[in-house]
Amino acid sequence: MSAGDPTSPDHRTVLNYWHGGLSQVPDEVWRHPGLEVLLLPDNALTRLPARIRTLAALHTLDLGHNRLRAVPDEIGDLPALSRFLYLHDNDLTELPASLGRLSRLGYLNVGENRLTALPGTLGAMSGLVELRAQHNRLTRLPETIGSLGALRELWLRGNRLDDLPAGVGALTALREIELRENAFTAVPEALRGLPSLRRVDLRGNRVRQLPAWLAELPSLEKLDLRWNDTHVPDDLLRTLEDQGCVVLR
Repeated sequence: MSAGDPTSPDHRTVLNYWHGGLSQVPDEVWRHPGLEVLLLPDNALTRLPARIRTLAALHTLDLGHNRLRAVPDEIGDLPALSRFLYLHDNDLTELPASLGRLSRLGYLNVGENRLTALPGTLGAMSGLVELRAQHNRLTRLPETIGSLGALRELWLRGNRLDDLPAGVGALTALREIELRENAFTAVPEALRGLPSLRRVDLRGNRVRQLPAWLAELPSLEKLDLRWNDTHVPDDLLRTLEDQGCVVLR
C-alpha cells in the first residue's frame, strides 16, 4: 500500500493496493473523496461498485489483472479521469457506452479480455493518445474511431480482424499501429495517406501482396511482415528502403 496508513480519514491522493489479495474494493477507499490515483491491480476483484462515481478527483485508475466481469456505467461519471485507465486482463465481454463520457482520458488499456466489439461511443473519447485492445475477440472496430484525432498508438494484436474501417484514415496523428496475429490478407486500405504513420506491424497474418501506395506514406520507418507469405516487389522494396523504411519479412 502507499506510504502511511490508508485507513486514516485524511486527504490522501494516492492509494496502492497492488497484489493485495482483495476480492472487493476496500471500504477505506471511500474515505478519501479527494483521491487522485487508485491502484488495484493483480487482485481478485469481480466487481467495481457504482460508488466509484464519488471519486470525482480521480485521474488514474488501475484495475488490471483482476476478475471483473463488467464495468459499471458510473465509470463515465469520473470527470477528472484524464491520465490512465487500466482494465486489461479481466473477464470482460463488453464495455459500457458511458466510456464515451471520458473525453479527457489519454490512455485506455482493455487488452486481454473477451471483447467482441468496442462501443460506438469510443469516438467521443477525444483525448485518447493510446488505445490498447490486444488479445480480445474483436472482428471489427467502430467507424467512430476516426474521431480520435489525438490518437498516436493503436494496439490490436491477437484479435480476429480482417479489415479496418474507413474512419481509421482520419487518424492523422497515428504513429504506430499493431495488427499482429489477426486475419488480414492485405494491408488495410484505411492506412493509405496517414501522414504521421511510422510503424506498421502485420506479423503473423496472411498478407500476400503489398500495395504500391505504401511508398506514399511520408513518415513510414518500419514495416514488419514477418510470419506472412508476402511477395514484396523489388522496386517497392528499394523505394521504401531509399526513403528510410526498414522492411522486415
